[in-house]
Amino acid sequence: MRQAALLRSDKGLGTPGTDRKRMKPVATAPVLDDRKDHFVVRNGVRCAGVHLIVDLYEAQYLDNIDKIDEALRRCVAAAGATLLHIHLHHFEPNGGVSGVAVLAESHISIHTWPDAGYAALDVFMCGKADPDACIPVLRDAFAARRVEVSEILRGLPAADRLR
Repeated sequence: MRQAALLRSDKGLGTPGTDRKRMKPVATAPVLDDRKDHFVVRNGVRCAGVHLIVDLYEAQYLDNIDKIDEALRRCVAAAGATLLHIHLHHFEPNGGVSGVAVLAESHISIHTWPDAGYAALDVFMCGKADPDACIPVLRDAFAARRVEVSEILRGLPAADRLR
């Protein structure tokens, strides 16, 4: 019998909470030429990351947890991101699914309403990952007849302070 919630990992995450102990201290004065902050430049604007708000309408397979898992993995690959783990939860009785793909570059979250043919996704990425590459993957995976995308550039004040 299939469990209602799935936790799927591509990498051993170790004991919860231990990763923070292994982090290297952050330099107090960043070196501008060799900065590893993973900020991005979008349309000439430096920001912490690009956050796409994606609405899928008249979509299919929104109650299929395996199809959703596969679609998220395809998005990660298309974007050139690094998957840390996926957690999906299947709701009963309507069959909706909520979940997240946690990435080294941030996350992709999904919430579905199969009875309405609607899915809401957040695609937030920093660094060299390309969040725009997820849009055709999502359109195809869920056979969505209409896709609406809004874009938010995150961390603008912080990016300005680090120039």
